[in-house]
Amino acid sequence: MDKETYKKYADAHAPRSPIGKNCLNAFCIGGLICAIGQGLNDIYSIVLGFSKDDASLLTSATLVLVAVVLTAFGIFDEIAKVAGAGTLVPITGFANAVVSPAIDSKSEGFILGVGAKIFTVAGPVLLYGILSGAIYGVIYYFIGLM
Repeated sequence: MDKETYKKYADAHAPRSPIGKNCLNAFCIGGLICAIGQGLNDIYSIVLGFSKDDASLLTSATLVLVAVVLTAFGIFDEIAKVAGAGTLVPITGFANAVVSPAIDSKSEGFILGVGAKIFTVAGPVLLYGILSGAIYGVIYYFIGLM
């Protein structure tokens, strides 16, 4: 079977993805995560009296902690199956990306397993995010000198 025939065969037998449903799920669940974050922020700032900056920090930390716990118990993956990118866009997706490889490599030990592999997924994001921010800062600095 040549490549073209195989491609036609595979396309004919591949299940169709319900794009509309997937987008709606991502929007609703991602929005729910953000709404929960806003609710936490309001509780920390209005009810508990933290400053705006402290409330934002506590909100982020709480969302990361919840995502880590849900990932550890395998619940986050089940939510992600339904929500798709809705769980990946907020800070919870980043927490999951950091914790998942660590959990998967726990059997290799804490140093060579967890410690060595904790940033295998999120590492490139951190590296290129920090690098691009530094390059932007240098460019911005030199433009300011002109």
